[in-house]
Amino acid sequence: MIEDIRKIVTYEETINVEGGKKASNDLKLIGVAAVLKNPWYGQNFTEDLAPEINRISPIIGKLLTEKLVAIIGSGDKIEAYGKAAVAGIDSEIEHASALIHTLKFGNYLREAAKAKSYLGFTNVRGPANTPVYIPLMDKNDTGRRSHYLTVQFSINDAPAGNELIAALGAATSGRPHHRIGDRYSDLNSLGRTEDNPAGV
Repeated sequence: MIEDIRKIVTYEETINVEGGKKASNDLKLIGVAAVLKNPWYGQNFTEDLAPEINRISPIIGKLLTEKLVAIIGSGDKIEAYGKAAVAGIDSEIEHASALIHTLKFGNYLREAAKAKSYLGFTNVRGPANTPVYIPLMDKNDTGRRSHYLTVQFSINDAPAGNELIAALGAATSGRPHHRIGDRYSDLNSLGRTEDNPAGV
């Protein structure tokens, strides 16, 4: 743990029924977040963010991953994942983004889940109780729409103006009763390719 972190928040929900129909597999959605002071707060415009990224991001990436995996039970149970950042209103969005948009943060979860895809993300600025939205996608297949999910929660006293929130999210399965196909069926029907879906 580093002194920068004020607290860790965890969020968990289990969906048993959707559309009035029992889910074949209960869907567990997990979010974990670190609330920490902004290391660049009160400074003149900081051109080089790398020193603080290198100091903080690996620590919170590892910490949040360990907590998330502990709640789910194992990295193997993770099927979808994502990340998010929130900057307090007196902080730059770039400051929050800096903490999560580095492999030194995200690779802990990627390695724990034995995953290949990038982590979907949001980065916003707002006052305390700003919703933390963590968009999820399949850990290996970004076109698998069944696993397009969102972990959503808020922290009533964070972020303060001089604080940042960094968060990770995961799911144990796709949406119950998913039935909108996948990205590849659309591409085939349109005669398009993954590399050029709009045909431009």
